[in-house]
Amino acid sequence: MLFLPLDLAALAWFVFSWLIYNWLLEFSRWKKHTLSHAMDAYRREWMLSMLGRPLRMIDAQIMSGLQQGTSFFASTSLLALGACFGLLNATDLALEVYADLPISIETTRQQWEIKALGLMLIAAYAFFKFGWSYRLFNYCSIMVGAVPNDEKAPSEQAREMARRAGELNVLAGRHFSRGQRAFFFSVGFLCWFAGPIPFIAGTTCVLAVLLRRQFLSHAHDAVTAAIAPGAPRAPS
Repeated sequence: MLFLPLDLAALAWFVFSWLIYNWLLEFSRWKKHTLSHAMDAYRREWMLSMLGRPLRMIDAQIMSGLQQGTSFFASTSLLALGACFGLLNATDLALEVYADLPISIETTRQQWEIKALGLMLIAAYAFFKFGWSYRLFNYCSIMVGAVPNDEKAPSEQAREMARRAGELNVLAGRHFSRGQRAFFFSVGFLCWFAGPIPFIAGTTCVLAVLLRRQFLSHAHDAVTAAIAPGAPRAPS
């Protein structure tokens, strides 16, 4: 066999962890208690609050910041793709380094190349997510510019356009989060180069950190406290 059963089990745990985390945040009944869900409410509220501003320079600056951040991560994912090609070209050097390590890590050329290709697939997935997120933020900027400026008495058409812009903003943020999620889990995948046990441990640590940030972090408490029942104009 090309990989030992423990390697295959570690890879299965990695895939399962990624999928179950996606399900918890986007499809489960607990998604309403996540930090991402709370921020989606703020995105929608932002678009509705925009209707009351006669000048929307602040909104344009925020959109520009979101686009710049997404562009940075898209460029980073391309650099990561290039680094993965470098890993493929450095197979012989990597095997020599493995042989000189004080601890025993058994690997073959085929195993190294497959692991490098897996890391490349993760980087490519992240690039497509960041690229599409950047495009969606661009579309959202256009929709913001198209919303009628009726700050005294916004029409129903203006409210509907603002709601649609909010939904597009939420979708752009969701794709951005998926790209970042790929980056985070790639850290766990890197541990596979050290063996199946570090792979399992690294994946578990990444999953635990991400779950804590979404459900039990100080950021989660700060955001959800601001939209607690009784707070003025809580986002729906």
